[in-house]
Amino acid sequence: MTATPRSLELTQIAATAADAKQAENIVALDVSGPLPLTDVFLLASGRNEPQVRAIAEEVIDKLLEHGVKLLRREGLSEGRWVLLDFGDVVVHVFHDEDRMYYSLERLWKDCPVVPLTISVG
Repeated sequence: MTATPRSLELTQIAATAADAKQAENIVALDVSGPLPLTDVFLLASGRNEPQVRAIAEEVIDKLLEHGVKLLRREGLSEGRWVLLDFGDVVVHVFHDEDRMYYSLERLWKDCPVVPLTISVG
């Protein structure tokens, strides 16, 4: 299986939103093969808790503007690892230290990387 065109579009919107808040190391993985419940994991990092929260809030706002419902949110108040479940796309916004510790890229290394075009405007 591969991610749907709609999932890829939403991933791009989320990546651009994260980039607008200076997220670092933005990576998208097509997890549609091993995970039947979602198509893409989008990973992004922030340098501190307020930045992690700002990135997550911007992603939520931009996807809501595009009519995407947030199904589940975890970790926003702590600002260390925020998980945003939009159904076909799950966004993980990490504090740098937590991203290194949990190393999701290593866990999902067999999944294809989704190319992103970050357009800062």
